Amino acid sequence: MTASQDVIVLGAGVVGMATALTLADRGHRVTVIDAAQGPGLGTSFANGAQLSYAYTDALASPATVAQVPRLLLGLDNALRFHLRLDPDFLMWSLAFLRNGSAARFRRNTIAGLELAARSRVALQALTARHGLDYGHGVPGKIHLYRSHASLTMAREMMALKQSNGIAQTLLDPDGAVALEPMLAPVRGAIVGALHTAGEEVGDPHRFCVSAHEALMRAGGSACFDTEVATLSANGARPAIVTRDGSRIAADRIVIAAGVDAPRLSRQLGVRLPVQPMKGYSITAPPGAAAPSVSITDVANRVVFARLGNRMRIAGLAELGNRDTRVDPKRLGALVESARAALPDAADYDAIESSWAGLRPMTPDSLPITRTIAPGVIANSGHGALGWTYAAGSAERVAELVEERG
Repeated sequence: MTASQDVIVLGAGVVGMATALTLADRGHRVTVIDAAQGPGLGTSFANGAQLSYAYTDALASPATVAQVPRLLLGLDNALRFHLRLDPDFLMWSLAFLRNGSAARFRRNTIAGLELAARSRVALQALTARHGLDYGHGVPGKIHLYRSHASLTMAREMMALKQSNGIAQTLLDPDGAVALEPMLAPVRGAIVGALHTAGEEVGDPHRFCVSAHEALMRAGGSACFDTEVATLSANGARPAIVTRDGSRIAADRIVIAAGVDAPRLSRQLGVRLPVQPMKGYSITAPPGAAAPSVSITDVANRVVFARLGNRMRIAGLAELGNRDTRVDPKRLGALVESARAALPDAADYDAIESSWAGLRPMTPDSLPITRTIAPGVIANSGHGALGWTYAAGSAERVAELVEERG
C-alpha cells in the first residue's frame, strides 16, 4: 500500500478539485490553495457545461492553420488570435503550427479521446463515491452543420472516432428535428447533423462546491483568498510562500492553477507551453424552443447546454487575451451568434449572468500532467476541455504522486 503523503493542490477549479478529491480517496493528506474566495470561482465558474467525451478535436489542424492570417486580422468573429511578441507566445505559436499537420491532428485528437474515456469513468466513480451534486445529466449532443463542406469534414471525423470506439450517427435535417423537435425553426438552414447519444452535461461550479464539501468530509483542507507568491523545489520538500509571507511545505505540490501555471513553473526554471484562450458564456431562462439535447452550432461556433431550468450558452475563443473582464462588445457578439443559431433557445432579453474566463491552452490541445521538478507535478493546459478531462488527469496525477523508482 502506498504511504500517505502531504499534498498541496494549487487551484480550486474543476481540475484542482477533482485532483484533490482523487488524492484524498487514495489516503493522502490534501490541502487546496486558491486565490479566490471559494472553489470554482475562476475559469470553471460558468463554462459551457458540456462534458464532451467524443469531441476532443485538437485546435491545431490543417483547417485552422490555413485560417491563421484571418484569425490574426480578427476576421473571424468567434475565433481570434491576439499576436504578442513575447518569447513564450512565439514559441507556443511555432509549436501550434507544427501540430497543425494532418498526422499530428489525428494523433492529438485520438490521445484526447483516450483521456476523455478515462475521465468519464473516473468522474462517475467520484460522483458515486461521494454523492456529488452538480446537475449531472446525459442528454446527448447534436452538432449542426450549415454547409456541405463542413458536413463532409464531420463525416471524416466520425469515421476516425468510430474506429476508436465512439458511437455517432449522421442525421439529415428531418432526422435532427425528429430527435430534437425544438430544432424545427432552423430545419431549413441546416444540411445535416451529427448525434452522439452518450454526451453529458453538468454545472462545473456546483461540482467544485460539492467536491470541496466532500474533501472536507474526507479530512482534507482548503485555504482560499490565498495567493501564491513563490514556489520552490530546492529544499528537502517543495514549498510555497504566500503573499502574506507564510511558508507551506509538502511532500508533493500539484500545479492545477490554469493560466497561472506558467508563472509558477518559471520559478522552477521550467517553461510550460500554456497560453490563455478567453471565452464567454451567458446563463438565461429557457426560451420557447429551448432544446433538451445539448447543441453545438458549428457555423456560429456556439454551444447550448440545458442545466435544469436554465440555459448555458458559451462561445468565442480569443487566444492570447489575458483580460478576465467581460467585454460588452464581445458579449454582444456571443448573444448575436446564439440568436442566429437558435433564435428561441433562450430568453435573450432576460440574461441572468454573463461570464468570461481564460482557458489554459497548449499547442497540441492536450493537458500537461507530468513531474516538472522534485516533488512538483504540473496539471494544466486543458484548454476548453478542462471539465471533460478533469477527473482523468486527476488519476494521472495520483499515479505520479505514488510512483516509485
